[in-house]
Amino acid sequence: MKILVVNDDGIYAEGIKHLVDWAKTKGEVTVFAPKVQQSGTSHSIEIHDSYEVKKVEAFDGVEAYSVDSTPADCVRVAMLGMHKKFDIVLSGINKGFNLGADIHYSGTVGACFEAANCGAKSIALSSDYSSFDNAVKNLDRILAEIEKRKLLDYTDILNVNVPAVGDEILITKVGGKVYSDTFDFLPNDMVMPRLVSLYKGTSNLELDTDGTFTGHITISPLRIDSTDYSAHEKLSKN
Repeated sequence: MKILVVNDDGIYAEGIKHLVDWAKTKGEVTVFAPKVQQSGTSHSIEIHDSYEVKKVEAFDGVEAYSVDSTPADCVRVAMLGMHKKFDIVLSGINKGFNLGADIHYSGTVGACFEAANCGAKSIALSSDYSSFDNAVKNLDRILAEIEKRKLLDYTDILNVNVPAVGDEILITKVGGKVYSDTFDFLPNDMVMPRLVSLYKGTSNLELDTDGTFTGHITISPLRIDSTDYSAHEKLSKN
């Protein structure tokens, strides 16, 4: 199996090292990852300026490229630029959850949306901010669950979140918004955003937010099609 590994925390981040070490036991791994931190870049791409793509020795025995752009561009350079073929794209392991409506900001998930655009199946993997230990410990179990239930037969993108403690796996829907921002206005026309939690815990384990925050591994199927089918059905009858 040919595996593309990407992330948004940067090519030298701890999480991607764990993911590469594990992925090497499953197939032939190639890494295209951002040169620097790209969290919060969503599905953005560079279309105006050139950027550096440099082969690096970042992982033992693995072909790896540092890309001075976004996670989505990492996928684009690999699949559209270098015409490499992959059986699956793995994005992560992200330091911090990608849950609920906030997945729209995620560079980790954005890489998976771009993989879908390029015709590849993908899995986004995120862990509790405090530690990668439980995520690394459960990677084999997560893959076994995906394969047993043939989840990638039904969708192109799976979004996985692993808490610091807990190993029960739930198939979930995307929950609501977890974070917002408040802004501090500073001297010299500067502004500093500060993250504010909006999460109000419930017991709805059908949602990725509640499932993950109550100590479950959550797997949510995503799709790139953003059509509002309910609205379209009603409008097409007018």
